[in-house]
Amino acid sequence: MPTRAALILALLASSAAAAPSIDPQFGTHAVIQRDKPIVLTGTASPGERLTVSFAGASHAISADPSGRWTAQFAPLAAGGPYRIEISGASGASASADDVMVGDVWLCSGQSNMEYPLRRALNGDGEVQSASDTDLRLMKVPTQLSNSPQDGFAKVPQWQRSTPDSARDFSAACTFMVRDFRKTEKVPVGAIDDTWGGTPIRAWMSEAAARASGNSAGADLLDAYRTNEPRAVSQFGDVWGRWWREKTGEHPGAEPWNASGTLRWTPVPSIGNWNDWGGDWPAFDGAVWARRQVALTAAEASQPATLSLGVIDDMDQTFVNGVAVGGSSDPTSPRNYTLAPGVLHAGNNVIVTYVRDLWGPGGLMGPAGAMQIAFADGHAQPLGSDWQYTRIDDKIGMPPVPAWSNNSGVSTIYNAMIAPLGALQIKGIAWYQGEADVGQPGYDTRLAAMMGNWRAQFRDPALPFLIVGLAGWGKPTSVPVESGWAALINEQRLAVEHDRRAALASAIDLGEPNDIHPANKQEVGRRLALAAHDLVYRDGGTMGPLPVRAVRRGSDVVVTFTKPLQTLSGASANAFELCGPSGGSCRYALARAKGPEVTITGDGQPIAHVRYAWADYPIINLYDADLLPVPVFELTVQ
Repeated sequence: MPTRAALILALLASSAAAAPSIDPQFGTHAVIQRDKPIVLTGTASPGERLTVSFAGASHAISADPSGRWTAQFAPLAAGGPYRIEISGASGASASADDVMVGDVWLCSGQSNMEYPLRRALNGDGEVQSASDTDLRLMKVPTQLSNSPQDGFAKVPQWQRSTPDSARDFSAACTFMVRDFRKTEKVPVGAIDDTWGGTPIRAWMSEAAARASGNSAGADLLDAYRTNEPRAVSQFGDVWGRWWREKTGEHPGAEPWNASGTLRWTPVPSIGNWNDWGGDWPAFDGAVWARRQVALTAAEASQPATLSLGVIDDMDQTFVNGVAVGGSSDPTSPRNYTLAPGVLHAGNNVIVTYVRDLWGPGGLMGPAGAMQIAFADGHAQPLGSDWQYTRIDDKIGMPPVPAWSNNSGVSTIYNAMIAPLGALQIKGIAWYQGEADVGQPGYDTRLAAMMGNWRAQFRDPALPFLIVGLAGWGKPTSVPVESGWAALINEQRLAVEHDRRAALASAIDLGEPNDIHPANKQEVGRRLALAAHDLVYRDGGTMGPLPVRAVRRGSDVVVTFTKPLQTLSGASANAFELCGPSGGSCRYALARAKGPEVTITGDGQPIAHVRYAWADYPIINLYDADLLPVPVFELTVQ
């Protein structure tokens, strides 16, 4: 018979399990979207009878078998504050106070959307002027999952906008929604759902990833959930093929194999390689790191885990030539399970590819965390005696695993977007793409992501405001190929084929030596202008877009969606005429008149025309609202 103490503990556990909760997107200080059906959600005990009250209305509902509840209320005009109350048959209850009804905007993407208010131009002044009781902010903590989640593992909270709550909030998002507060005069809620350095594939569902050409990655993620060692091995094969294609090395001669011929140098210390002196503080690139360890037959026969501490930013690790794991999360300690047969008695060789993208990098450790831990409880330390060799940066970026990292397939979507459920929102501002440069097909991926999110939020007409990347890189005096420009052109193509999307070009707001330009005020202004046109329809404007390029005699005429002007000169910079073959592009004289730009022919073959086709172009072609013509390439008709 259970003791009295056990019965009390069981009763307490039952009571705790029965306590209902309200999902954080509807928590205290939340903003709920006006003029749309209001769908509140949360958790309770499976099947529990509940009463949910909001804005003078109440509904009796039941939690579903998984413990989720949903209560729907009629649309409301802007106003508040209101209180959400939920009570269960068990007597437990939950509530959310100071809930407003207004407009909700989701701001998402990578580091330039994540870029905080405190770092923007005049950051201190912008932070100090951030107080607004009817502007509400919710920053979603970074988190990952290999499967879609109903709730957040790290729970976000709504806050009124104050200097403290706004200082680390998205600057571009802040400047956009501050405009809406002034013009729409309703409560506004802004959700900062961002993560720097992340590709678009991590932000969409597996179905969307497959639809946009990433079936192989989605298959690997699915394999990982069912058989982790096999998936790790399969990805190792993918990674190996990439390395051999880039280097020309033959199977068996790679750095992770015993027959490799690299020259190795002792690692000065475990930790940030910026502290190694020489040119290391300026080094953003990749190295191979190697550690040898002697094991007994008893050790090699046991289940074991390899721990390498934190690696900044990414790694791919091999033991005795076998791929055992890899990640692109610069904050995550690397702990890799070693499958039976990977280790052997005698000398074992650990080789890891380490790539730093920017800032500090390397085997960050700490040294005390680096070890091989065995099933019997003892460990072989690995915090010293490492060697390294640098890798030619021309090899480029490697593939990354589909799972458990912020560049995986759907890993951010599953943990940071899916838990928002069918949240009703006014629109989405998306600033991302830097991590996809060099990977063709961004227009297809962006279209798939927009469709995915519209389906989740149950709004097929949900508007997207897309920020075209800011220029970044070395200015050039001759025509060049540019993956940066190609990505921006694909952003434009995605918008061109989506009547509920707008492009806010930031090409002229960049800084050649900083991928994170500080002028987020202008980004916010351009986003707001696009929203006033596409969403609010109250006097905004979208930037000019090219429509077509046609021959007119020996010249080419490009037609745009609106009249244009050139600044600081009579001619328009950065136009190129290109022949049918690669390397045939050349700068050309161009003049704007109304919505047309005439490009003077030069007697050479012309197949297409490019504009601002460089990592960091110098441009001077704008509309009357000083919105720039974006990067583009058109076939000449």
